Amino acid sequence: MNFKKALIVCLIPAFVISGCGKTTKEEVNNTTNQETLAQVSGQGTGQDTEKTESSGTEASSDDESQDAEVSRDLFAMDTYMTLTAYGEHAQEAVDKAAERVEALDALLSTGDENSEIHQLNQKGEATLSEDGGYLVERALELYDKTEGAFDIAIYPVMQAWGFPTQEYHVPDDATLKEKLILADASKVNYDKDTRKISFDRDGMEIDLGGIAKGYTSSQIMQIYQDCGVTSGLVNLGGNVQALGCKTDGSKWKVAIQSPDDTEDYLGILEIENQAVITSGGYERYFEEDGVTYHHIIDPTTGYPADSGLISVTIVSDDGTLADGLSTSLFIMGEEKAAQFWKENSEKFETIMETADGKLYVTEGIADSLTTDMEVTVINK
Repeated sequence: MNFKKALIVCLIPAFVISGCGKTTKEEVNNTTNQETLAQVSGQGTGQDTEKTESSGTEASSDDESQDAEVSRDLFAMDTYMTLTAYGEHAQEAVDKAAERVEALDALLSTGDENSEIHQLNQKGEATLSEDGGYLVERALELYDKTEGAFDIAIYPVMQAWGFPTQEYHVPDDATLKEKLILADASKVNYDKDTRKISFDRDGMEIDLGGIAKGYTSSQIMQIYQDCGVTSGLVNLGGNVQALGCKTDGSKWKVAIQSPDDTEDYLGILEIENQAVITSGGYERYFEEDGVTYHHIIDPTTGYPADSGLISVTIVSDDGTLADGLSTSLFIMGEEKAAQFWKENSEKFETIMETADGKLYVTEGIADSLTTDMEVTVINK
């Protein structure tokens, strides 16, 4: 799967933090509750924790139950995750959400021999589950919409580079050419009525990791709402999605990691009812013969994307879309990505940093981002 580990969520107090553009993690920690930071950055113990907050000694039990926090850390989809919910139904919501995460992990993993996707890749055809079918349908829509930048059939090429197994190496030209022929989602046949899927070419394989965590976070938001929770947050290894606002009525604040230095943040973004997902070449890479190769592969070349972008953040109320577009726009490059946003601005916003240190932000979130970097606002 394609994992994006670019975000660390900080539940920052409501006061304004000065100079939080390239803010160091130490500076953010000094303004952040340490226990909360550990939980939302996926560094907890894997146990449930409960915390009741109140605004004064005379707060009623009803007020306390509304502010009660339940948080669980777990490991799934090859990454650490934190699920947090508030209110009297928080425990039920987090328990159900954790079960859903584990079920989706078992269903969608390319490395689990019992998973639906692994078996599809081995046989070349299958009848998918409702979840699997939905994700394939969304993935094929994204393939068309992004003109091939998002391609779930890229998996054989990823294998050639050794990214799924972490046995990294640069493939030879003959191998890459052979695998590129298989990396073509237009050769995936899918019937949404029957959920039957097959491949036109022998050896084709798919990987839904590019949208699986975004879909999972959206599913968790739905579970929270079904349980009566109105305030919650999930951090799925860097894929962040928020329900409502914090219990004090303020917006959630998400620190976006700098691609130049993992000890810095490029800015703080305020959100509510949105997903924030970042892709960057710094997340997973290896060096061979003095050359660095990252894991975001351009389907047109079979090589790591060299678009001039080093980080792309997508903000959307649709976690699945945000997940898929963070990779797609990274591959497109700034100019094409900006045009893509202009044509689809009602669905998402974006923050893009280029290799020469320029920061581009779309107009819909320009006022929600605090940064010391010079910003170029992209207007419709």
